[in-house]
Amino acid sequence: MPELSRPLVEQAIRNYQDPYLKGDLIDAGAVESIAIEGGEVKVSICLSYPAGGLCNGIGQLVSSAISNLDGVTDAQVQVRFEIPSHPGQHNLEALSRVKNVVAVASGKGGVGKSTTAVNLALALSVEGARVGVLDADIYGPSLGLMLGVSEGSRPQVRDQKWFVPIEAQGLKLMSMAFLTDDRTPVVWRGPMASGALQQLITQTEWGELDYLVVDMPPGTGDIQLTLSQQVPLAGAVIVTTPQDLALLDAKKGVEMFQKVNVPVLGIVENMAVHICSQCGHSEHLFGEGGGTHIAELYNTDLLASMPLSMSIREQVDKGQPTVAAEPDGQLATIYREVARQVGATLSIRTALAVAAPSISISED
Repeated sequence: MPELSRPLVEQAIRNYQDPYLKGDLIDAGAVESIAIEGGEVKVSICLSYPAGGLCNGIGQLVSSAISNLDGVTDAQVQVRFEIPSHPGQHNLEALSRVKNVVAVASGKGGVGKSTTAVNLALALSVEGARVGVLDADIYGPSLGLMLGVSEGSRPQVRDQKWFVPIEAQGLKLMSMAFLTDDRTPVVWRGPMASGALQQLITQTEWGELDYLVVDMPPGTGDIQLTLSQQVPLAGAVIVTTPQDLALLDAKKGVEMFQKVNVPVLGIVENMAVHICSQCGHSEHLFGEGGGTHIAELYNTDLLASMPLSMSIREQVDKGQPTVAAEPDGQLATIYREVARQVGATLSIRTALAVAAPSISISED
């Protein structure tokens, strides 16, 4: 019988393949410590993505694998997570105390972008992350309505400089709708709108955030390009439907982010299939396979293919998005999967950036 050793324990830990880090915990650098005293083994694991709903289960799986080793009398596995910071593009100055800024964007309106943004933010929060949301849709802000913020709510101003974000459902929120009357349309040209958005982002006292989710305006025009160039974005999620027109615009969105060196973290396909509530018949009303096609074309992930569901629309209209209304429901589970994938993809990119060697050239 082989003597209990660290290599044997590591091999047992490797039996668990993390679906989000896309490999075992040893190679992912998630194992903080391994202590062996006689037959007792203690392991500390730190995941790099929000995994509040998974930590106990992962701990049990790894503990079981270690317990199966000969000579082990007790296996204790502690699992936690800690979100790393990801630098923005072009070495833009990071927002104070905000670790990651994630854009949720679409090439056109009407594809469920804002619904995706708030549910992603809520899912990140449910998994244990500290999350803020910026409604960057100057001309059609809807964040307050979607999250049940009382009409007429206004952010406080601190030191005549900083907006204090409104808090709702565990999120910190800022929107142009909190500063204007909902019956007064914003009539601004592109440069003025872009400047206002930059002020909202940089002059909001976000506090300590793991993620700031930015609900981008639909399209790929001047406002979107300015934000992509001047806001330190860690990555972007592209939202589309299977409809050919939406897919065409989604491609433009992906290519815009590529041109400004913002990584596309994945595609969310909404309204992918309709399932009749009466007979259960499923039908692809807007086409089929479009999200998969774009993900493969641009070498990114299809994060989710969401059904055309009346409940998603009804819940968000009532100010209780799906993840808040039914946190353990099937649809909320999908959004939580998306949240973990987004967090893990960012952490992998961060690790690769840190590991990349620097090249310096000097004249001898």
